[in-house]
Amino acid sequence: MFTGIITGVGRIAAVHALGSSSTHGKRLSIECPSAYLDDVGLGDSIALNGACMTVTRLDAAQCQFTVDISAESLDKTAGLAQTGPINLEKALRANDRLGGHMVSGHVDGIGSVTHFAQVGESWELRVLAPQALAKYLAYKGSITVNGVSLTVNRIEDLEAGCQIGINLIPHTVQSTALGTLRVGSHVNLEIDLIARYVERMLKPDPQQTSQVTL
Repeated sequence: MFTGIITGVGRIAAVHALGSSSTHGKRLSIECPSAYLDDVGLGDSIALNGACMTVTRLDAAQCQFTVDISAESLDKTAGLAQTGPINLEKALRANDRLGGHMVSGHVDGIGSVTHFAQVGESWELRVLAPQALAKYLAYKGSITVNGVSLTVNRIEDLEAGCQIGINLIPHTVQSTALGTLRVGSHVNLEIDLIARYVERMLKPDPQQTSQVTL
């Protein structure tokens, strides 16, 4: 589990194919800030742009680690198949503060940036989410964008999907890789975990609906 509070901005330094076909995944080499890996061990979970990955190799002295990503994960995420800056978050500990919201590290869909511009001291970010995620998005609700826990300030249902508006304070832009986004950039989205359970609980029970009352 994660909280959507980014603990470091790293860099995908190298991408290596794990095979020659489209069914093979990739191995990523990640460079981290100084001392970031001091409390990380092999097998630990680290979210990369909101996608939970397992540390497969570790070089704390050089502040580097590697992860292996399957073809399926690459197909369902964005920004993990090329070099560049990336948001990092270590897995949540039981005694940690929950500064953002409960995040599983499982990407629900890929959104597209439709607007990103400075407004006063802050930045306005608009993202077009897939139509399938629209019912989980709510005004003042939580959304994870590339691993960052954010609050939805505006909702607009469109034919192409659901456009959400988000306000980014300067600290968020400076402390994450969101500042590198541009119109057209693809971002990883994860809906609020609670929304999943609410949907499940509100679904009719197939056993009850199939019973015939005499």
